[in-house]
Amino acid sequence: QSIGCDDYLGSDKVIDKCGICGGDNTACKVVSGVFKHTLTNLGYHKIVEIPEGATKINITEMSKSNNYLALRSRSGRSIINGNWAIDRPGRYEGGGTMFTYKRPNEISSTAGESFLADGPTNEVLDVYMIHQQPNPGIHYEYIIPGDNVISPQLLTHRRPGEPLNGQLGMSDSTNREDEALHRETDTLTAQSAGTFPVIQPGRFPSHQPENQVSAVQPPRQNREHNWKQIGKTECTATCGKGSQYPVFHCVNRITHEEVSESYCDSSTKPIPEEEACNLFPCPAFWDIGEWSECSKTCGLGMQHRQILCRQMYANRTLTVQQYRCHHLEKPETTSTCQLKICSEWQIRTEWTSCSVPCGVGQRTRDVKCVSNLGDIVDDEECNMKLRPNDIENCDMGPCAKSWFLTEWSDRCSAECGDGVRTRSVVCMTNHVSSLPLEGCGNNRPSETTPCNNGPCAGKVEWFAGGWTQCSTECGSGTQQREVICVRKTEGNFDVLNPFECSYLEKPPSQQSCYLKPCGSKWFHTEWSTCSKSCEGGFRVREVRCLSDDMTASTQCDPQLKPEEKEPCNTQDCIPEIDENCKDKYYNCNVVVQARLCVYTYYKTACCASCTRVANRQSGFLGRR
Repeated sequence: QSIGCDDYLGSDKVIDKCGICGGDNTACKVVSGVFKHTLTNLGYHKIVEIPEGATKINITEMSKSNNYLALRSRSGRSIINGNWAIDRPGRYEGGGTMFTYKRPNEISSTAGESFLADGPTNEVLDVYMIHQQPNPGIHYEYIIPGDNVISPQLLTHRRPGEPLNGQLGMSDSTNREDEALHRETDTLTAQSAGTFPVIQPGRFPSHQPENQVSAVQPPRQNREHNWKQIGKTECTATCGKGSQYPVFHCVNRITHEEVSESYCDSSTKPIPEEEACNLFPCPAFWDIGEWSECSKTCGLGMQHRQILCRQMYANRTLTVQQYRCHHLEKPETTSTCQLKICSEWQIRTEWTSCSVPCGVGQRTRDVKCVSNLGDIVDDEECNMKLRPNDIENCDMGPCAKSWFLTEWSDRCSAECGDGVRTRSVVCMTNHVSSLPLEGCGNNRPSETTPCNNGPCAGKVEWFAGGWTQCSTECGSGTQQREVICVRKTEGNFDVLNPFECSYLEKPPSQQSCYLKPCGSKWFHTEWSTCSKSCEGGFRVREVRCLSDDMTASTQCDPQLKPEEKEPCNTQDCIPEIDENCKDKYYNCNVVVQARLCVYTYYKTACCASCTRVANRQSGFLGRR
């Protein structure tokens, strides 16, 4: 079973935020806030006042900055970072408690400075900020006793039997106790009241040996052995004021020979009292602070550190005038530094082939940021202003490798029923020759299209209708005819399922035909995409005169030549406004200049700027 804060086995009591065992967090009040004021003048600016009796003190910068926190008592005594002297991180005594001063110095750290103390404070303290750059925000928090909490200070100064919040806190018999017992009772009462322990000025307990016995000494008796001081303990400090205690041993009263302590009465052993020793000041020394961050993340930079002349006295380190350290060589306050050699841009590959076989496309190459060790690192480690282009436009000239096709034939291959109309399809290049299918891609236009001139009348058995006209007036074409299975009845023919005629040889329903050479004809490509989406653009196609053997010819009728260019999208433009497309940063013009809009992150973060430049580029390509 677990032990509660009341030291009972199986108890579920815990200490609340007010420090009370089994409390309900109502005996105290949490004071917190954020100091976000915009400051203009350099120097010390007061942030918050920490009242007397405050506990769980936390003063923290919300992010790293070049500012410093400072702490001063209401009496004017500097505790941390006073008089424009920046102290090293560590523990500093002030206001009756111990403050822990933290200042993260790691390059990668984003945490700011902080003061932490358990409290309670025995005087009012003021927190300042040494302002040197914009305030990132200072979070402060501390706990003070609530209105219904008995202050420990009141308890320690209350007389026996005096009313406590209108009630008597002790019995009348307390008045009959001596003053020493009264002070002991007051202290115990303050601790049992469930509030934070408060240490009053001048009431720090002095160190005493473990064998000390606090009891009333009886009258000295004549015995053979008694207690004698034989020396003192070693001084706790070699300089700057330390402390030591007398050492008592049991000795023979006559021979003064040391004997076992069992020969002496332990109740008569004197209580050792603290004595000051080695009061002379310690020699001054240079207190060397930590190096600041290097001024540059790569290449040669500078770093600084603070050098203070300090001197120890009474277990405290004090900042003194620098002349006291003149007997020592002063360490350097600045030094050159180089975290690493700067990375540089490297072009890792040649330009790729153009993304299109003809017209305007794009080509790319691999550009990487490479460290001095040859490793590929993040682009941010190189100078983005010097980054070579990794994408550019390329012009492959006019498109001459396309599918060329004639108009559909006027005649259907069947006089009745289903038939087809045909056209000629050929892939052409600059030197005008027929290429295999993959020369123009796999999307070969169809050479036939279905047509129907109505149902046909039925006949006997396999009935083969007459051949239709040739699908072309010249050159190679096809002819169709209807073949059906019929049964002749009286004056009629019944159309049967083809299965009924499956034992008979079925006549062919299609054959090739060739009437005469066509001579030269006009061929043309499909229309291109319109150059503009609105306000009038144009589209083009290529037209060529080809002979029967698909070679260039000049025998085509110029008056029958198909148009090579026509207007398109003449409607007015309606601007599309996307309210979600906005620039999230003020310097998106740098993103456009660095041609970073091809990356998804920058295209989203600088949406408006990237969209404008994309529209300008599309208009430029359209005009070309």
